[in-house]
Amino acid sequence: MILKDTGLSVQAYADAISAFSFAYMIANPLWGSILDRIGLRLGMLLAVGLWTVASASHAWVTGFLGFAAARTVLGFGEGATFPGGLRTSRDSLPADKQSRGMAIAYSGSTLGAIVTPLIVVPFALAFGWRAAFLLTGGLGAAWLALWWCVARPPWLHPSQRTLKMVWPSLRERRFWALVVGMGLGGAPLGIILTLSPVYLNRVLHMTQAELGKILWLPTLGWGLGYYFWGWIADRYVMDHQRPARLYLLLAALTVPLAFVTATSSVPLVLALFFWGMFIAVGFITVSLHVAARAYPGDQTGMVAGIGSGAWGAVLALVLLVYGRWFDRQWYEATFVTATLVPLFGTALWLRLTVLSGAGMPADAIAAQTVSDGN
Repeated sequence: MILKDTGLSVQAYADAISAFSFAYMIANPLWGSILDRIGLRLGMLLAVGLWTVASASHAWVTGFLGFAAARTVLGFGEGATFPGGLRTSRDSLPADKQSRGMAIAYSGSTLGAIVTPLIVVPFALAFGWRAAFLLTGGLGAAWLALWWCVARPPWLHPSQRTLKMVWPSLRERRFWALVVGMGLGGAPLGIILTLSPVYLNRVLHMTQAELGKILWLPTLGWGLGYYFWGWIADRYVMDHQRPARLYLLLAALTVPLAFVTATSSVPLVLALFFWGMFIAVGFITVSLHVAARAYPGDQTGMVAGIGSGAWGAVLALVLLVYGRWFDRQWYEATFVTATLVPLFGTALWLRLTVLSGAGMPADAIAAQTVSDGN
């Protein structure tokens, strides 16, 4: 609807999404450090307040520059979501349930992606897409009121804050292991989320109304993936363990996504999108679980920020390419290379986490030992 009304090309659309992703990339580690420093309650109020204003502002933009600006501010505000979700899990649950708690927190975005086509698309068809952005802005305002009421004991027990802003060290292998594990491994999630509606519309000739009825199906794999892989991480990935076999399994299970263009069956394409999201979430969940144990507990927000920022960076870069490829109808090249990205990420992760003793790399173990005072 937006492309038709504004005359934007898929390339311009993808570029605007890339603006969001670049801002999201920068904001994640920044918000992670801010939340570690000023606390979860106040930090999330600031972030979601900014997000709410940015979301509603889409209703008044008319072209590429306006959309890019609105998406940039939205991406910056949304950058607190991943750090806030992981920090909330750490501040409210015992260690053996924190990955599942993280799954609950992150499945909120999945629930939003499932509910949006069912509620917002009919709303937009009835009142216009600009009104739909005002609706989502209003939901952000309601969230702020609810958060202020519940982000306190007995539901939330704030953990120790850092005494000063802490920034990640680019010299450590634990940093780069998280970057490639979550950024490259989880990339198909964002690729499918962004480009699947365009593919279904332009290749399989589905209308906006038809998309509104079925777009929740692939994102269901996103939500179920968080719960399944969160349980796997809590059960099978112990502290400082290097789950190499699990990464190799995830890499192998990514391969079916390459065959999206081999069929014209809508149910089969939806199933492949579902599967791609489900497996990508496995990379995200396991990478965060391992990294959260490799860093001190008071740097949890920063850890999530590093991972989510890396994911946003990879998505921004690939969409700059894939938007142009979609305009040229290079669909097969898009999905084949989207499958190769997590395979390459797995190879890099295995190389970065070559063990010098049991557990994570030596510098990660040293950092954890120092933080514990041992």
